[in-house]
Amino acid sequence: MTTTHTEFQPVRGPVQRAERALAPDLARGAMLLIIALANVAGVVFAGEPGADPAPEGADRGFNLIMFTLLHARGYPVFAVMFGYGLVQLARRQRAAGASPEAVRSVLLRRNGWLVAFGFVHAALLYYGDFLGAYGLVGIVMTLVLLNRTDRPVLWLWGLATVEIVGLGAVVAFSGEAGTAPLNLKHVDSLAATGYPQSVLDRLGEWPLHTLTVLPVIIIAWLGMWAARRRVLENPSEHRTLLRWTAVIGLGLAVAGGLPMALASAGWLHVDESTAELMSYLHGGSGMFAGPGYVALFGLVTLHVRQGRVVRALAALGQRSLSGYLFQSVAWLVLLLPFTLDLSDTFATPSFAGAVIAAAVWLTTVVLAAWLDRLGRPGPAEKLLRRLTYR
Repeated sequence: MTTTHTEFQPVRGPVQRAERALAPDLARGAMLLIIALANVAGVVFAGEPGADPAPEGADRGFNLIMFTLLHARGYPVFAVMFGYGLVQLARRQRAAGASPEAVRSVLLRRNGWLVAFGFVHAALLYYGDFLGAYGLVGIVMTLVLLNRTDRPVLWLWGLATVEIVGLGAVVAFSGEAGTAPLNLKHVDSLAATGYPQSVLDRLGEWPLHTLTVLPVIIIAWLGMWAARRRVLENPSEHRTLLRWTAVIGLGLAVAGGLPMALASAGWLHVDESTAELMSYLHGGSGMFAGPGYVALFGLVTLHVRQGRVVRALAALGQRSLSGYLFQSVAWLVLLLPFTLDLSDTFATPSFAGAVIAAAVWLTTVVLAAWLDRLGRPGPAEKLLRRLTYR
């Protein structure tokens, strides 16, 4: 009995600083700014995706940037890194002598706790939680994909590319002019006038939101494919792959987001059916931003020096879970109707939200750098590691 119990325990604890690659941490830390800007827009306008439905002046350009580079284009980066990290964790356990059962036990426990983190996060802070979905995806990946070939994922991405290019052609050549509004979804919890009501709203919104996020398994699977080849640990050996991925991935993401971006800026007017197709195109093309941005940061690490700024961004990337949760606390305190509601403190809500998002993100960068100097993990990472490794 004693031998069986020991066999299922992790052989080693969490990753140490010397084992970390720069590119994943740099990508996570920098991309938390995009997550902040996108989420703040949603909070300010109580919608998904967040946007001023009738922009004027500079807000037109703001909407254009949001829909081409930010909305539905930040979370795929974390999906890629989630799959990448899952393979890294399993590899470290195996290298330390862990049995397949022990590796599976660690991964299932970690992802199970992520689901619990997601539920608490959504109930108390923010409906648009991704932790629960990542936890569920991680469980499926551990049980089904971890020890299987990754070849099917390349075919799936190839089919997705054909579909997005085809949908883009339909929108470009078959769209009709009209006066249809943007396809924006109202979010009740972001417009609630009291905290108890917002909690009730979020408890109803979180399950559906989580279900809609589960297709990120295709994105995370690509991260597993890249991790097995150590693409980000050895970017110089994969320079050509990273260049093509950055160009094609970001190119498709920007091109696919442009029609809805132009409509959100008030420079493109289409009929209802075309507006719906544009919404599908925008959301579907966002997945390509995941590998595109990740590849871009992989290339950046080949040319950047690890100065104070880079180290601070990487420190936040190492504590991205804490940084993500810190943002949700900030939106609750600063922006909701029943708290400080600071969205009207500047000329326009869009500008106010962007300033607040940048300030909150910079705060997390500073705090992460301070914790890094002390050699301490983020509080959320510390808790998750304690629950995972016991």
